[in-house]
Formats: sequence, C-alpha cells, structure tokens
Amino acid sequence: MLVYIAGSGAMGCRFGYQLSKTNHRVILLDNWEDHIAAISENGLQVTGDVEDCVRLPIMKPTEATEIADLIILLPKADQLPKMLQDIRGIIGENTKVLSLLNGLGHATTMRRYLAQENIMVGVTIWLAGLKGPGQAFLQGTGSLSVQNMVGDGDAVAPIIEMFNEAGLNASYDDNVIEAIWRKACVNGVMNPTCAVLDCTIGELFGTEAGLNLVQHIYDEFIAVAQSEAEGIDKQAIWVYIMETSKKASSHYPSMHQDLIQHKRRTEIDYLNGAVVFKGKRAGIPTPYCQMITDMIHAKEAMLGLR
Repeated sequence: MLVYIAGSGAMGCRFGYQLSKTNHRVILLDNWEDHIAAISENGLQVTGDVEDCVRLPIMKPTEATEIADLIILLPKADQLPKMLQDIRGIIGENTKVLSLLNGLGHATTMRRYLAQENIMVGVTIWLAGLKGPGQAFLQGTGSLSVQNMVGDGDAVAPIIEMFNEAGLNASYDDNVIEAIWRKACVNGVMNPTCAVLDCTIGELFGTEAGLNLVQHIYDEFIAVAQSEAEGIDKQAIWVYIMETSKKASSHYPSMHQDLIQHKRRTEIDYLNGAVVFKGKRAGIPTPYCQMITDMIHAKEAMLGLR
C-alpha cells in the first residue's frame, strides 16, 4: 500500500515513523522547507520512548505524482482546503483519504473536494512533538478510531490491519463523531488554557483555579455537543479528560507548541471558536469559549501572526 502523510508536523511524523516499520510505502508531504531539507539530508530523527533515525521520502504536496492508496490528512486546520487542492493529482478512484485533524467540521470541508466514498474520518489520542526541523519527540501510547463515510468497516479492513501492524492500536468505530467530540473537548479545555497560561497539562490541572476554568469551558463544549450529536456522555468524557490529564501531565499540548514555542497561528477557530459559532446557531451561551478564543487571537496579533 502507498501511504502519503499530508502534513508532516509532529503527529504526521509520529504516523510516518510508525508506518515506516511495516512493509508499506510511506511518503511525507509538507511545505516547511527546513523540515524537508533536514529529513532529506539526515533522515527523521526520533527521540523519546525510542532513539532512532529513519529514511523517509519527503516532498512538497504539489510534487507528489503517484496515485495513493491512502492519504492521511494532518495539516493545520486552516491549511486543509489548500492541502486538498495541492494533492488532487494523487487521488485516484479508489484512494481513501483519512482526516485525523484536531477540531470540528473537517468532513464538511473534505466533501467539497472529494467523493463521499473516498472519505474517512478518525480521531487519535497519540501524542507527539517537534524539537526542530526533522526532529520528532514521541512519547506514550495511544489509539486510533476511524470510520468510513460510505460503507462499513469491511471496506477499510486492510487499512485498519496496516495501522495495527504499525502498533497504532486502530479500530473501526461506527460512531466516530462522538469520539471526535470527545477529543475536541479534551483539546478545547487543555490546548488554549495551557497556551495562555504557558504551562503543562499537569500544571493546569494541579491548581483549583485552573481546574475551575477547565470545568467551565468543558460545560460549554458538552452543551453544544449534545445539541448536535447523540450519545454524548458528559460524565464519561469528564472522566476521560481527567485520566488524560494524568497520563499527559508533563506534556505541552499542540496549541502551546504552535503559539508559545514556535510562534505559529493556532487552530483555536476549529476548537473553542467553532463551539462559539455552533453555540450562537443553537442559542447556547459560550462566554468562556469566547473569552479564551479572544485571548488566543490577541496573543497571535501581538506576535504578528494575524
């Protein structure tokens, strides 16, 4: 199987590295020139739970020419439309395209560029970071849930098998939308708060005031989620958030990595900002999500990122 990782940042490197340990072909796609140069010259350097270096082909999305069997979408959310335009030449009649982006609403964007039967959506709780161009930091364990937009799990069984060969703990989920909301809740309470407060997840959850802030943001996410999707279990997701906060206590989440460490624009509009938008449409107040969205945008503006 020929697999492209379209968006080879921290999580793209995680998937590219683990899939490289199978017999399938993996090609990384990215537009960060320093990243491309580092991996092309020195391989992908991996630290954390393992110390390794793998040689993986990497190129810009517009330079890819071979028709893919599978494309894993992992660009930043605001880059998704351009990425889908740039990779249209490698999407064949039978190519599956899997979105693992953080946030909400990506399947709607994908339908503008892809046939419904090509689309898969998924959610992953693997963690990853970048220490620099071509340098991935991989720590901890996770899992992966995916769903076809058309058909059932039998149609993508070889893809699930490939992921599990790579140790990605994949499964087919007939209700992955609930899982996407669950992860959005996790990211929505952890990512912007850690970015604004410049702290780890453990530091945030280790204070009464931090936990109080998390609870208010969470309540807004749940209210909006329950207005849009069935099967949203408020108590179960809260337990999951608390368990995640303990497992990832030393981790700086991706929005902190983007905004504080690398001075890049964030995905706030696809997390808390999306909840504000959906809340207005449903008549649900979301003042905490509005506040944290404004704070992130203010910080982006101060850094000249908007």
